[in-house]
Amino acid sequence: MLMVVTEAVPPRLRGRLAVWLLEVRAGVYIGDVSRRIREMVWLQVTELAEDGNVVMAWATNTESGFDFQTYGENRREPVELDGLRLVKFKAL
Repeated sequence: MLMVVTEAVPPRLRGRLAVWLLEVRAGVYIGDVSRRIREMVWLQVTELAEDGNVVMAWATNTESGFDFQTYGENRREPVELDGLRLVKFKAL
């Protein structure tokens, strides 16, 4: 399972994501793709997101059952604590 959430990204990235994933809400994409496709999707995100921001999460064999990565500026910042990936809020 793969989930991608976008904010303020260009329409061409949204269209590219819709090729591989289902857009269930505006800017929210889900699908069941291979690792190879997930990595290709992330490459498209990094090339096309411009000033927007994106988070991508996928199911994996970790303590929490998932992993994620982010691109662009956002108030939420990924941090690692004792092997767990958590999210910290940046001060305004």
